[in-house]
Amino acid sequence: MTPPATRRAAAAVLAVAALVEVLARSASSDVTTQFLVVVGALAVASTAPLALRNPTAGALLITAASVLSLAGFRLAIVTGLLAQLVAGYLVGRRGALGVAVPLGLPYLVLAFFFPAAVVLAGLLPMCVLAGAARRVSRADAAHLAAQDAFAGTLVEHTARGERARIARELHDVVAHHISMISVQAENARLTTAGLPEAGAQRFLAIGGTARAALTEMRRLLGVLRSDADVGVPDRRPQPGVRELTELLDEARDASGAGTRLILSGAPVPLDPGVELAAYRIVQEALTNARRHAPGAAVDVEITYRPDALCLRIRDNGPGPPPGSGGGHGLSGMRERAAAVGGELRTGSGGAAAGGFVVEATLPTSAQEDR
Repeated sequence: MTPPATRRAAAAVLAVAALVEVLARSASSDVTTQFLVVVGALAVASTAPLALRNPTAGALLITAASVLSLAGFRLAIVTGLLAQLVAGYLVGRRGALGVAVPLGLPYLVLAFFFPAAVVLAGLLPMCVLAGAARRVSRADAAHLAAQDAFAGTLVEHTARGERARIARELHDVVAHHISMISVQAENARLTTAGLPEAGAQRFLAIGGTARAALTEMRRLLGVLRSDADVGVPDRRPQPGVRELTELLDEARDASGAGTRLILSGAPVPLDPGVELAAYRIVQEALTNARRHAPGAAVDVEITYRPDALCLRIRDNGPGPPPGSGGGHGLSGMRERAAAVGGELRTGSGGAAAGGFVVEATLPTSAQEDR
């Protein structure tokens, strides 16, 4: 709609112009003061209503004043007719198409007495339709802009979700295997009997290279996570609870430490997203145990309940140092659990048992993270 200040300014200019027009047309004839007052009032009434907030009410008032001026005094105020056309356009912009007929009908009736009125009777509905067309055009443009904005947001959201998925997979899969390379290289250097010094140095270099790769990967993960939507779940069928036996065998071979899988409860069907989350949480917990408590024994307890899958991974290492915070591994495990509607807790195994404990409770069916 036309801004109110613009409408008020236009109404004021047209009202002054209408008064000047009436005075100029009356100067050449001998008219009474009463005539000038009445016609001047009609001139103002046929222009000033443009300033009203409601264009429909303004258009009806202008029509009434113009019809009275034409029918009562045989005076067609040109400025008022211009205001009439502008008012019709504003009515169309507002969407009040039903007013088009009432605005033009009085002039159509007057056309029987004043043929020139038929022009205005035709122009008024056209102005209303022009305003309506402009309204539809702006609405279409706004709709297209909203669609473009939505599409852009969707693309950005999808890209962030993909970056989050890549970050999780890099950390859970690639970092896991690189960590195993580092551990195996260190074990080979320390346990291989009769290993030449050159061979020991090569194993040492392999371990150092693997650790450097892990450091660079953490930096890359920080870049990916800084602009990623970390709450987007990935529910594609991937490794699940059945593959945990193989995962623990790999961990046992890599570290040489005791690693046990303890199952309890009757197995229940699990959502693929829950299966993947459980596998990745156990995988990351084993990787953390090798990194922070090398040589420590690890127990992985899987408990099936009718409505949930409970995980408990505990090592008998020295436990986390006081004040230590969680890195990408712990935050990634929490995100995995939250993405399927579960929760995860971490902490010390207690003064007596020691070590570090990861506990997760996952629903049997994945739920949206609220």
